Amino acid sequence: MAEAANKINQWLNHTVQQGGSDLHLVANNKPIMRIDGVLHPVEAEPVLSAEDVANETYSILTKEQAAFFEKEKDLDFAYQVGEARFRMNLHYERNNVALAARAIPSQIPTMEDVMLPEIAYELTRMPHGVILVTGPTGSGKSTTLAAMLNLINEERNAHIITLEDPIEFLFQSKNCVVEQRQLHSDMVTFAEGLKHVLRQDPDVIMVGEMRDLESIATTLTLAETGHLVLATLHTYSASQTVDRLIDVFPPHQQTQIRLQVALTLRGVISQQLLPRVGGGRVAAREIMINNSAIANLVRENKVPQIKSVIQTSANLGMTTLAQDLKRLIKEGHITDEIAQTYVLEESLK
Repeated sequence: MAEAANKINQWLNHTVQQGGSDLHLVANNKPIMRIDGVLHPVEAEPVLSAEDVANETYSILTKEQAAFFEKEKDLDFAYQVGEARFRMNLHYERNNVALAARAIPSQIPTMEDVMLPEIAYELTRMPHGVILVTGPTGSGKSTTLAAMLNLINEERNAHIITLEDPIEFLFQSKNCVVEQRQLHSDMVTFAEGLKHVLRQDPDVIMVGEMRDLESIATTLTLAETGHLVLATLHTYSASQTVDRLIDVFPPHQQTQIRLQVALTLRGVISQQLLPRVGGGRVAAREIMINNSAIANLVRENKVPQIKSVIQTSANLGMTTLAQDLKRLIKEGHITDEIAQTYVLEESLK
């Protein structure tokens, strides 16, 4: 079916050429690109009818993908145009087909490229435990995870297994052996993939997203058994991340899970992408390291107090979002006006 994909490939290429991160195809709209967080219609193109969108999107699907989409009404898949790769989501809106395409950089970023602080290097070099990268959709979680895995691939002699939906960055084995498994084509569910991963002799496991109780429970157990697990969650702060890990379980299990989280969690990197002065975007991060003070608060169900520990633990590499915003302002990366829109609870003064 892919031979008919003429226009959609042009739009995807145009998005990359314009420095865009996303392309949206929605009925009764022009093709729309997201560039530096701002939506821009492709002015040279006409408004697309529902039939236009359906024809273009179906033209890049295999028969199996089309059948899956028609049954499930949602489809995630990877797609490549020349050297450019995309994470695609096909869905319905108002009974019409719609597409969201996320551009995946062709080069795997380094830790320096994504401006990760020194404490992130220390986290990545830990032999076991759980490291979580969190934030809203489009906050660069996958890119940060890729940079951390890239460092492991270069520095360690280890077996890395990733579980993704779909596979985004393509890793080549360097000092590590890297296996990348994709939902539906290589495993039935994340939970099933995680359940069997121990038989594959991994040292490092990357979970694209912990989606449910079963995948969270299995991830914590993997960390307990001596593996380093990197994963993402859609949460906005370290304390909200801890709450999410625990609250997904029924009340009678939560005391046990608090103990497990206190034992296995190594750190949380919670980030958002902000418009950078001069163009582009830059990550602002809250970083929590699970030291004895944090672990005690988790065990004792005093999660709201985590923020005050982060505020007073800069010497350990921790930082709140407000503190990191102040740093970005001072270094000239963002304006004070932009920073103010991202601070909810703390003052920047």
